[in-house]
Amino acid sequence: MIHFFKKNWSTILFVAAVVLLLIPQTSMPIKVFVSRLFALSPSEINADERTVLNTYEWNLSTTGGERVNFSQSQGKVVLVNLWATWCPPCVAEMPSLQKLYDVYGDKVDFYFVSSEAPLTIEKFIQKKGYTFPVFIETQSPPKDLLTQTIPTTYLISKEGRIIIHETGAANWDSDEVNTILDSLLIQ
Repeated sequence: MIHFFKKNWSTILFVAAVVLLLIPQTSMPIKVFVSRLFALSPSEINADERTVLNTYEWNLSTTGGERVNFSQSQGKVVLVNLWATWCPPCVAEMPSLQKLYDVYGDKVDFYFVSSEAPLTIEKFIQKKGYTFPVFIETQSPPKDLLTQTIPTTYLISKEGRIIIHETGAANWDSDEVNTILDSLLIQ
């Protein structure tokens, strides 16, 4: 029997990994771990390639049902994160986004936007202990913020220029991001 395991250890390990990825209770944590492992700091878009938001008109609501319009953030530095609770890369980057919010929450307007049910989002946020502001999408975002991929995060300058457009999990708690935010806040 020992000979069988020695001879087939790689096959056994592969089968075990596949089984763990098929079980929902173990699949999500494994995918989150792998996403975090490979998450890099997001990079700036070259200055000559930056898009400027044509409109800030975007109706959202809080998980409590209060209506909010994105236009209230025109002229401010804004971070928009489009995400979902069932998305492993979204969940993977949340701790670094929370750390960023802890430092810049009073200087930058943060929008964590999902299209999920408010109760689902509230349970997730409460369980994880996150304090950043979460919004429900009540209409499609402006075309410059429209995406089919989550997570997608945009960092927008006071002038409405998209400075960062990041898809997939990223490490937002980095010196590079802090430097970019500090320079945007000074301008």
